[in-house]
Amino acid sequence: MTETADDARDHYDVTGEGPVLLLLPGGAGHPMGLGPLVEALAARFTVVTYDPLGLAHGRLGLPVPEQQVADWSEGAHRVLAAVLPEGGSAYAFGTSSGGIAVLDLLARHPARLAHVVAHEPPCVTVLPDGAERRAELLGQLDGDERPPAEGESATPMGVFLARVLHPFTAYTPVPAPDTATRLTLAAGTGSRGQLLHRTTEFTAQRLGAAFTEFPGGHLGALDHPVDFADLLTETLRSSAHTSS
Repeated sequence: MTETADDARDHYDVTGEGPVLLLLPGGAGHPMGLGPLVEALAARFTVVTYDPLGLAHGRLGLPVPEQQVADWSEGAHRVLAAVLPEGGSAYAFGTSSGGIAVLDLLARHPARLAHVVAHEPPCVTVLPDGAERRAELLGQLDGDERPPAEGESATPMGVFLARVLHPFTAYTPVPAPDTATRLTLAAGTGSRGQLLHRTTEFTAQRLGAAFTEFPGGHLGALDHPVDFADLLTETLRSSAHTSS
């Protein structure tokens, strides 16, 4: 059974049974293409898919201000407060921009999280040459021909490029006390030798967290949903045994 939040601010879907797993998509937060991953995970978890801008809930095409990482993480915290019992905690998984959001969520609200997996968060400013690498990344993704971010022909990619890319790639995660054992940084095997693999591994070292590789590249959650879900489940279950 799938439920959809009625709150105009916080849009999310709930499906499956078991421990709560909060899922934050990448890009502009639209969960497009994640259906097979959610289906695979829902056999083991109560999957709460957060749509921070409501793009999959009728808000695509409406004006969107420039996004801040804290807005997404605080929205995710409100969602957890809505779905968890008082004092309860959840797992969280985010990929790309969603990976940045779950890093910030862990730093701000560690008591609500049992374990977090951040997959290829593009927080390239952590690198010693981060300013140069960010400029290169923005140069690759910024272009003269952008899909629209507003109006009838708006696309999630248009929203991402216009409102999410710049502020999110400027984010630098800050180590939070007593959270390293509840955090795993993940990069795709297909991303080896690329900027975001290097960024992810360096972020794990900076935060004192575990690092692991997942199937596929940056879009591994879409391209290999079953294998991705299996490894994510194994990672989260292993973290529960370690912390017990």
